Formats: sequence, C-alpha cells, structure tokens
Amino acid sequence: MSTYAPRHSPSAFSTPASTTLFRRLTWEGTVPLEIRVDPKELPANSDRGLECYYLQAPRVSYLPLLVPEIKRYLLDVVFDENAARVVKEEDWWFESEEGNLLKWHWPIGLIYDNHTISQSTRPNAMPSVFTPLRLVLHLVSPPTEKLLLSPSAEACKQAFMGQLKEADFIRWGNTKRMTGLRKAEQDGLWEGIKEHNFDEYWRVASKITPTTVPTRSNSPPPPPSSTSLHTRPPSADPGSSGGNSGPDRDSAASVRNVPVRIYLPDGPILQDLVPPVLDDGTMHTLAAFLTARLPLLFPPPDAGKPNLAYAIIQGVVAPPDAEMAWLGACMAGADGWVNVCVGLLREGMRYP
Repeated sequence: MSTYAPRHSPSAFSTPASTTLFRRLTWEGTVPLEIRVDPKELPANSDRGLECYYLQAPRVSYLPLLVPEIKRYLLDVVFDENAARVVKEEDWWFESEEGNLLKWHWPIGLIYDNHTISQSTRPNAMPSVFTPLRLVLHLVSPPTEKLLLSPSAEACKQAFMGQLKEADFIRWGNTKRMTGLRKAEQDGLWEGIKEHNFDEYWRVASKITPTTVPTRSNSPPPPPSSTSLHTRPPSADPGSSGGNSGPDRDSAASVRNVPVRIYLPDGPILQDLVPPVLDDGTMHTLAAFLTARLPLLFPPPDAGKPNLAYAIIQGVVAPPDAEMAWLGACMAGADGWVNVCVGLLREGMRYP
C-alpha cells in the first residue's frame, strides 16, 4: 500500500496564517483507492492473487499521475517478463466497480466525492467517507470515443491548465493573471501537482488566487462562532490591519465571481455566476447559494421545511454559513474550482 507523505518545507510567500492552514489541509487530503486489474485482461502467467493495489491518493492529483506507480507494482509483483514487454501503458483506462467510465481529467478527490453522493441514491448503500473507492484497471481496448483524448499525463496537464484559465476568467473577468505567468511558472503549477509539493504549487498559485484579507474598513468583527474551522477565519490574520487599510483588489470578496460547480448524484453538472457579495451587501453564503439553485433540496429558512440534501466540499460536509468568498480562497481545488457535491439525505441522517 502506498501513501503520500505531506511536505513541510518553509513557505516562500506571504499569506495569512489561517488561509495557509486551510489550504494545506485541503492539499494534504487523501482518499483510499483499491485498484484491481480486470482479470479477463491479465496477461498469461500473471500472479492472479496479487492483482489488487491499494494506495492513499492525494485529492489534488489525477489518475494518469498514478499510472507509473501502479505500473511499477504490476511489473515487480504481478507480470512476468514477457507480459512486461507486451503491456502498453497508453492503452490503460479506469472504470468504477459499477462499470462507469471514470473521468481521468477530474481530480481524484472529486471522483471520490462524486462516487460518495451517487451512493446516497442507492437504496441499500449507506454513504461512507471511509470506504475505499474500488476501481477497475483495464489494460487494453480503451473506448476512445468516450475518453475523447488519450488519458496521458500530458493531456491531463493541458486539461488542468485549461481549468485554471477558466477559473481565472470567472474570478477577474479576464485571464491576465494566468497568461502573465512565465512558462516556467505555469509548468511549476503542474510540477507541484505531480510531485505533491504544496510550496512549489502555491509559490505560483498565490499570484492568481484571491486572499482572505478583508476589503472594507467598516467590516464588522467576526462573530464568536467564527472560530470554528468550518467558517471563514477571523480577520486577525497576519497582514490584516484591522480595517485601517484600503480596499484590496486581490481579496476574495473583490472578485467578480467565485468559480463553483455543483455535482448532483448521477445527474448534470451545474455552473452559474456566483458573486461573493449579495446585492444587499451581505456575504454570499453556501446556504443562500444552494437555496437559490436547488430550492427543492435546500428550502429557504422561512419555508419551515428541512433540507433534503447535504453538500460535500473537499470530502467535508460543508456548513451552510460558510461564505462563498472564503470557500473560493481556501477550499478550491488546485484547478481553482470549488466543487460542491450534493448528496441526498436519508431518514435518520442529519447534516447542517
């Protein structure tokens, strides 16, 4: 079984301490995977008792980046020398245990969370954040008409960079921050993902990602409950001047919109413009966002009805009072997107 150890080298950029904390917690999140080679595709003379491989994969990583490690295991333990010469890595592709083709360009954490909410619709399956995601690895005959592109690391890099640019445009109304990066810096973002190096990634990502420093001098002090790890950290972060500084154009509350997508169980992906601040000047919260988009699942407070669903962000059941601006600055994926996975509540289940 493989695990990815977190790296704790000193940060090379200046960011509020609580923001860095949540970003690091998101970065160091992992999910359990069980990867089993399709037994019908195992080469002759393979050891059929060892075709499963277990690992804790980083949430921010991608399936194509796991292939070299899986290949090393199969060559060392499962395949013989003849099979090692025949097997072609470019023909490999993944399915879920249920037979669903996996989207190789999605972050692994999103694949896991999407699987979790899909289980919430199954009558006899209780969602669990501790169950390994069981994947089937196929060694031949990739369905090219469905994969669109070969699931290689290079194709994955291009998809990742495309997502970053789209998120950049949604935040700021242009892609100047992304296109203004030198090629070495853009490559450094992907290298940080490949090597699972928090500081290498954020050394560049901090130039395009908003901060959590407050923007308005009349911002009220945080309520007592804001010390919870589930809400926006208080403005006592290093670099905050307690409201004496002018507006910060890099603040999470100053972006045009927060890059957000909603994933429904076995359903469509919803994307809309999500301003960080509402028309009345209040911060846009997750509860307001979900009620506006999915009122049948998340009824308004004055309706007197309970929620019929719950929201998962980065593997965590998100509290309704979390601010969208803070989520965009601290809980977005490495590609810049806040992925909100909505699962259905069952009788006896209670979430915020």
